[in-house]
Amino acid sequence: MRTVIVDDEPLAREGLRMLLARHPDIELVGEAGGGRAGLDLVERLAPDLLLVDVQMPELDGLDLVARLGLGDRRVPVVVFVTAYDEFAIDAFRVHALDYVVKPVDEQRLAVSLDRARAQRRLEALAADHPRPGARIPIRDGDRLHLVYIDEIDWIEAADYYAEVHAGGRTYLHRESLQRLEAMLDQRFVRIHRSRLVNKSRIRELRRQGRRDLIVVLSTGVELPVARSQQAAVRALY
Repeated sequence: MRTVIVDDEPLAREGLRMLLARHPDIELVGEAGGGRAGLDLVERLAPDLLLVDVQMPELDGLDLVARLGLGDRRVPVVVFVTAYDEFAIDAFRVHALDYVVKPVDEQRLAVSLDRARAQRRLEALAADHPRPGARIPIRDGDRLHLVYIDEIDWIEAADYYAEVHAGGRTYLHRESLQRLEAMLDQRFVRIHRSRLVNKSRIRELRRQGRRDLIVVLSTGVELPVARSQQAAVRALY
């Protein structure tokens, strides 16, 4: 796994570097001593794994991770490594995989790396061309939901995340709508710049007024279609 360390303490970075060197499959591709530099590094290198401190000058680790969910970029697996245990709840709110408290224990870090490996394997499987029975992994705190693509009704962009509506539930997925659209291929249609709809879930197209179009899903949910997308939606039927 290509890994980046972001920590404003040189000794902390050195300690992590030494521990990571004991894992042959971990490739340390970059380090940064601050949040802004770390964000630039992650955007440029697109690592698999990010080990990041919480409290740093200019841009803290929580804000750094939140910003990674913006735009069409690959989001790394995130493990917070910090001296402060009171930020753990906030860390999981931004969908961190794990939270390790300093001083870092070698075995504890090894557990985090094993979790990161498992997460990347799941994501690699999900990134394959969608097929019947394919699923996408969605992390929720310490749980990993495997949601069948065929069961997804619709998806909506929500700040740094995407809201995935499936089977009567809503999941927050830390992935951009653009990347999800590419992963889901031709099963979904964009009805708005912030919404994707499963074509098989569309039950009805209904006019509202002279210029507006509404998509009615099999669940009864009604979603407006952007005027720029109306031609594409009508062409499906």
